[in-house]
Amino acid sequence: MAKGYWIAHVDVSDPEQYKAYVAANAEPFRHYGARFLVRAGQFEAAEGTSRSRHVVIEFPSYAKALECWNSPGYRHARDLRLAVSTADVIIVEGYDGVQPA
Repeated sequence: MAKGYWIAHVDVSDPEQYKAYVAANAEPFRHYGARFLVRAGQFEAAEGTSRSRHVVIEFPSYAKALECWNSPGYRHARDLRLAVSTADVIIVEGYDGVQPA
């Protein structure tokens, strides 16, 4: 089964208030098996436009990634984030090396 990923590009307008989002997302991420692969490290925008912060979160499956996004716990965290940031977020199924028939 292929893993699921959240890929987010974020501009934070209030870093102090953003900490409330980070605290609130911890429990839903733990519950759905999330693992940060990228979390706002150094980057170079090689092509196209960019935001100031980039995040890649791995989930055990695409279904778990969607369940987390739609969970009440993450919706609460998201509401905190929306007030202090602008983001582009996609949820994508990973490639497991098997080609569909």
